[in-house]
Amino acid sequence: MRGLYVITDGSIGNELLDKVEQALRGGAAIVQYRDKSADTARREQEALALQALCRQHNALFIINDDVQLAKAVQADGVHVGKDDAALATARDYLGKSAIIGVSCYNRLELALQAAQQGADYIAFGSFFPSPTKPHAPRATLELLREARSQLEIPICAIGGITLENAPDLLANGADMLAVITDIFNNPDITRQATLYQALTRKQAKHYPA
Repeated sequence: MRGLYVITDGSIGNELLDKVEQALRGGAAIVQYRDKSADTARREQEALALQALCRQHNALFIINDDVQLAKAVQADGVHVGKDDAALATARDYLGKSAIIGVSCYNRLELALQAAQQGADYIAFGSFFPSPTKPHAPRATLELLREARSQLEIPICAIGGITLENAPDLLANGADMLAVITDIFNNPDITRQATLYQALTRKQAKHYPA
């Protein structure tokens, strides 16, 4: 796994499908659907539509923290938090072929544990101030370098990422760049996604999933 990893934002609203499709046209490699609302029917409808878009564009589709929804829409996988049981529960529920990613914040020990337990990728962040999660723990480039030296699974960087700071993340071992604001708030989403994807192709170190 490598490339631009876009995460949906609840504030996108009715423009969700259109904006995600623009990102996919620009080359986004992975889409994560993140919606914490209680409207189960709407969430399933949106997830099904996003899954169809991802298949059209040969992109992976990941559900945030909802294994039931991931299974219902046949998503490629799920992204879970730091709960020790979350990874095992997701694997049992979704099976061996599912992609399971784990948030490890700024803690290398969580990443090593997740890898040992069978995670397919891990995510560190926030690397920079983020309007989405302003109080998130701050990760460093040193952490990224150390993780890269010890992990053989892909690493995703998240938090306040822009085209200006992305090269440092890639140069220090990130395989994927998880971006929300700098993609979906851009007036030309497709072009912005293309620029990110070009960066990852040029600089990311490639590791097998």
